[in-house]
Amino acid sequence: MQVPNEGHVAVLAFPFGTHATPLLTLVRRLSATAPNLKFSFLNTPASNRKIFSKIKPDDYQNINPYDVDDGVPEGHVFSGHPLEAVELFLGLMPENFKNGLEEAVEKTGVQITCLLTDAFYWFAADMAAEMGVPWVAFWTASPCAISVHMYTDVILSTLKGYTEENGNQTLNFIPGMFAIHAKDIPGGINQEVPFNIMLHKMGQTIPRVTALAINSFEEIDPIITNDLKSKLKMVMNIGPFDLALPPKSFPDESGCIPWLDEHEKASVAYLSFGTLLTPPPDELIALAEALETQRVPFLWSFRDSSKLPLLEGFLERTSTLGKVVPWTPQLQVLEHPSVGVFITHAGWNSVSESIGGGVPMICRPFFADQGLNSRLVEEVWKIGVSVEGGNFTKSGTMKALELVFSSEKGVEMRENIGNLKEKAKIAVGSDGSSTKNFVSLVKVVAGCENA
Repeated sequence: MQVPNEGHVAVLAFPFGTHATPLLTLVRRLSATAPNLKFSFLNTPASNRKIFSKIKPDDYQNINPYDVDDGVPEGHVFSGHPLEAVELFLGLMPENFKNGLEEAVEKTGVQITCLLTDAFYWFAADMAAEMGVPWVAFWTASPCAISVHMYTDVILSTLKGYTEENGNQTLNFIPGMFAIHAKDIPGGINQEVPFNIMLHKMGQTIPRVTALAINSFEEIDPIITNDLKSKLKMVMNIGPFDLALPPKSFPDESGCIPWLDEHEKASVAYLSFGTLLTPPPDELIALAEALETQRVPFLWSFRDSSKLPLLEGFLERTSTLGKVVPWTPQLQVLEHPSVGVFITHAGWNSVSESIGGGVPMICRPFFADQGLNSRLVEEVWKIGVSVEGGNFTKSGTMKALELVFSSEKGVEMRENIGNLKEKAKIAVGSDGSSTKNFVSLVKVVAGCENA
């Protein structure tokens, strides 16, 4: 594909959660397809260090990271509030990014020709308009989640406000959301806190975007995707990235794959929560007790070593039943035929990986869009089950394990997720919808197509 020699794409990352990494993955994919373009990646110093340390310099020769102010005052002592760092950062926007853009232009000597941002950044609409360049927004979660934010005002109007009493009301007045409840909406819809204000502004502003790219595939939510297409100029599902860009093989230092080879098909529970979303102590103990009582073989990727002592007795008693390791080659594990269920949080990356592996889920929602994802997993796609009451208990986890491993519903889950996996593989194939959408996205970013 021919692209301009002097193109300069400014990339504005959201430095929290699992946002910056998939955005960098997208930028690396774009830069490989359009090597003549320059990409300036604007992000906080800590987030830049973290995500760029995972790749080799040769893999991003036309991508230059730039640090923007994170809003944390010198000597600041954090209170422990989970959103404190986020709110300090939001308080500086968009000035910190404007400063970063000036630096990128000065150092490259090339004016910005496209603005590629996390979809959260509503202010990018005005920035792009002032520069006279296209605004491409990247949404890292499901099409359903971005649609919910676009419909926030409609939801509030229809429900006449949001209360605990109407939290169970379904959003059947919105295309494709017949099973979604008001309480599933990410972050609520009327809490006047900076993060939720940002989400509301995003929903109001996203119709101005030149193109919206989504880390999903059209076939997973066709009704919602078609509704988005009717409201936006260009909607491009370009994932799931786990299948579109399969990672390089990682060394299996803990011997997970040989251990899985010793087990029967679909008999092992694989558990992984990462480092940020490890369940609290009482839930870890309940989860362990359920596995031990049910005698379910398990492979547990346990990264929060500070909480391992909680399971000391459990680990001794189940040394022949399960395997606990600090790290696993996750996608390779999920594709192994002996894995029968993935026990994890309800983040979109986990849902996507579960689909890519064709393995049913037992998911635990923590925050953000995870309540929505849990509802999609259990009631819309029927590819897993959300933990009873939203927390791990011994009885609730035992019930979920029984459902997945030993019931007709479990058989149905495996069939449903297998079908979704096949659709996803077709979407990222040479003639698939996600592949075609990515080609169109390159044209917009490179200035070859005026949307």
